[in-house]
Amino acid sequence: MASETSPGFIDAARIEIDHALEQWLPQPPACPPLLAEAMRYSVMAGGKRLRPVLALAAAETISPTRIARQAALPVACALEFIHTYSLIHDDLPAMDDDSLRRGRPTLHVLYGDGLAILAGDALQAEAFALIAREPNSNTHELAERKLRVSGIVAQAAGAIGMVGGQAIDLQAAGQIRNRQAQLDGEALRAMHLKKTGALIRAAAVSGAVMAGADDRAIDAIEQWGTEIGLAFQIVDDILDVEGSSTEMGKTVGKDAAHDKPTYPSLFGLDRAREMADRCAHHAQQMLTDAGLAHGRLTEIADWVLRRRN
Repeated sequence: MASETSPGFIDAARIEIDHALEQWLPQPPACPPLLAEAMRYSVMAGGKRLRPVLALAAAETISPTRIARQAALPVACALEFIHTYSLIHDDLPAMDDDSLRRGRPTLHVLYGDGLAILAGDALQAEAFALIAREPNSNTHELAERKLRVSGIVAQAAGAIGMVGGQAIDLQAAGQIRNRQAQLDGEALRAMHLKKTGALIRAAAVSGAVMAGADDRAIDAIEQWGTEIGLAFQIVDDILDVEGSSTEMGKTVGKDAAHDKPTYPSLFGLDRAREMADRCAHHAQQMLTDAGLAHGRLTEIADWVLRRRN
């Protein structure tokens, strides 16, 4: 897979996304100053911006026009709001209990658990407010796309998606009283298709929908997103073993310390790498079969495999 132009596209997309996030984050006086400060601290802490970049890349794959990109940008930022809220809550003492995120102290360490919970809650709600509000257009076609995307994102973020996956993760880690569950390879895959994969898949599909993709293209991109979401998680598990806290921007080695099931722990590092490669190969085949292999999604898949943070 080609990767020469991917860093340039990703970097440019991140700049555009960061500018839009600054613009669309709630501000005082409408929002209490301390809450606005807490939300901004976590959202603007950097990060890979994978989900919003995916939304823009999928939109460009369908329609390489500025109109399509601008239609997808609010959804891209909404996805980052939801992803950041999930990180804020995941870092809480009752969840993963981490003190480092994106290279900085986690939100609850600086602001306390209560405000961290509220900041996460607010970001989740603001995500859907943003999708409903932007782009500000009265066209029936755009309204239908926004409504469809709202359902896609809500489903990916909720009980049958990300939150459901996190609940399974808590149970597997023995953090739900008297309800610990042992995960085999299939159960681990099912958990990560929800916890990590659902929002990644939704990002790609949402960008395609906002750009006006037909059902065939949407189906191919959804299948692509399923495979790439799984590849991303496998690589994340590998980096938790091989990476450094400086590179990752978060505490590494916690999965092993807490005896959590991961791809390296169940299959070994070499097999885990092979599994990630196989996911990327399947994803590429989906795009090729649909005539979409020319777009940025191919480049992003290559970046997912080769990333070091």
